[in-house]
Amino acid sequence: MYTQSITRTHRTAIILAIDGSGSMAEKIRFRNRQMTKAEAVATITNGMLFELIERARRSDGVRDYYDIAVIGYSGDDEVYSLLPGGRELISVAELAAGEPPIKTEVIEYRLPDGSISLREIPYPAWVEPEAAGQTPMCEALRRVRDIAAAWCADPAHAESFPPMVFNITDGEATDCDDAELRAVAGQIKSLRTADGNVLLVNIHIAAGDTPHTVFFPSAEEASYPNRYAEVLYDCSSPMPEVFNEAIREAKGPGALPPFRGMSFNASAEELITMLNIGSISVKTE
Repeated sequence: MYTQSITRTHRTAIILAIDGSGSMAEKIRFRNRQMTKAEAVATITNGMLFELIERARRSDGVRDYYDIAVIGYSGDDEVYSLLPGGRELISVAELAAGEPPIKTEVIEYRLPDGSISLREIPYPAWVEPEAAGQTPMCEALRRVRDIAAAWCADPAHAESFPPMVFNITDGEATDCDDAELRAVAGQIKSLRTADGNVLLVNIHIAAGDTPHTVFFPSAEEASYPNRYAEVLYDCSSPMPEVFNEAIREAKGPGALPPFRGMSFNASAEELITMLNIGSISVKTE
């Protein structure tokens, strides 16, 4: 299980669900400057999309190793695609062939003499930051469920490494109770290919330093004083062995599997780590 390499014959799917509710306007510090959570998540998501394109690039062009969906949820219980043209699922080659807006990010660097230097880095911006309204997470996960179900039902994907779903949020769902959220998460996790079940990773991001941060918890870390952390734990997938080495490298050599695919009160840097572990640990050929 979870042993299929990613090839053009056996591609996989990566589905992101991104909270764009009003609380995402809260400021955090990321890459040595202040920005909103929404801006940080958009920057990180665009970086991940660029990385997926580069990982699929070969001498003959960008190979179709990945199908990609990016779903936003916000406003008055609105769920929508954040990809060009509003399409829900596109191949990595189609993403690479597009012409997204090019933005510039200013990065601070500390020089050997202690002074600060600013460098402007251009990057493609498929995803724009959003921060308005409610948090219709349950409806977003239903949309994710339907996308993943259709992908898994395609005979061309029968033997493929199963889809990975990343739900990135800074709060609780406003359109359901805990039982409903657990139920729809269970429906996602029950979908499968011959290589394993769909993997659901829930990432709760925080504004700053917090007294209790959870990051790819193992079983002995699964007791939380926070009700919502328990809900996220229950909604998240156990991580397959293929990810253990990368998770131990991030957590420390003393960390013992099995690990759960969730975080609570994660920093922007931990968000990057979780996305990287999920999207890079599987072998491409």
